[in-house]
Amino acid sequence: MHSRPLSYTILPAIEAVAASQWDALVPENQPFLRHGFLQALEISGSVSAATGWEPCHLCVWQGAQLVGALPMYRKYHSYGEYVFDWGWAEALERAGGDYYPKALSAIPFTPVPGPRTLVAPEADAEAIRAQLASAWQQQCEERGLSSWHLLFADEVEVEAWQRHCPELIAREGVQFQWRDRGFGDFDGFLASMTSKRRKMMKRERRLVADQGITLHRLEGSDISDVDMAHFYRCYTITYHERGRPPYLNHAFFERLRHVMPESLMLVQARLDSRPVAAALYFQGDSTLYGRYWGSEVMADCLHFEACYYQGIEYCLAKGLTLFDPGTQGEHKLVRGFAPQRIRSLHYLAHPGLAAGVAQFCQQESVHIMAYRRAAEDALPFK
Repeated sequence: MHSRPLSYTILPAIEAVAASQWDALVPENQPFLRHGFLQALEISGSVSAATGWEPCHLCVWQGAQLVGALPMYRKYHSYGEYVFDWGWAEALERAGGDYYPKALSAIPFTPVPGPRTLVAPEADAEAIRAQLASAWQQQCEERGLSSWHLLFADEVEVEAWQRHCPELIAREGVQFQWRDRGFGDFDGFLASMTSKRRKMMKRERRLVADQGITLHRLEGSDISDVDMAHFYRCYTITYHERGRPPYLNHAFFERLRHVMPESLMLVQARLDSRPVAAALYFQGDSTLYGRYWGSEVMADCLHFEACYYQGIEYCLAKGLTLFDPGTQGEHKLVRGFAPQRIRSLHYLAHPGLAAGVAQFCQQESVHIMAYRRAAEDALPFK
């Protein structure tokens, strides 16, 4: 008996596919790939053609069964991606071409390494990938898109896409992640550090307490609308300090509180029983993700406590083995977050631009890999 042939569709919105079908493909309950997260982005208006993120998600079907999927957007700028290609855009435009719109497979505003291509457990992954490749290639040709970019995919997926599409250009990057090495508790984690770093971390935590600030962790349905409103106020402060509006609106976070509360953990900092700062985390089956932070007060070491030490404590208490605290780095390195290789993949239709970018990425990779090795040598463990 022959299995049914595969076919693909391009969705103008994530709500065009059932949440149950989409989420059945999401591995390890990865929160940012879940239907609820992607739909919250779209329904809140944070992601739309008007904001430069036009959804065109790819779905692979076997009959009426969804067997593969890839989030995708037609992008009209490069904001909110965290893999910077502004120079590539300028080069193509100087040569008389148009870099935008382009096709992007990523989680909007979320530079979190992980799976991007969703495949049903029993499906033929290579056949699914072939359908998805046909879909994004068709989009590039029919819609006049300059390129396709796959951002923050995990290493297994990057290698699979490289085998399938050798013309894809890989770009190296580094992030910093904490892994449980059998520490047991936070004291066990501290005991694994060099004396200098152990004293530093104890001092930072003591400084927060000496300022009269207490930390409180709220999970899931314990996060009230008042708590979320205060968090959002803090989140916007972080953006306004940099002179730009926030990417995400209050409606996005409120929707998450209702549709996927089990994925949320809020660290709230209080002074005289009044909340003054907040950090919002997400969790999957084995991983904690630090994502958003802001504070109404200037307080020594509060960011380290709310965004790093509270996350490590939570992982050790809950049996989560990996903690991804977000982008950027050296200040994480000295607190026990190890460098992690990340790669993005890029297809560029213009042959001259593709050749130039490939050469640039090759040269850049030498420096990135040297940086990663140096960072590994600088870890503060005994």
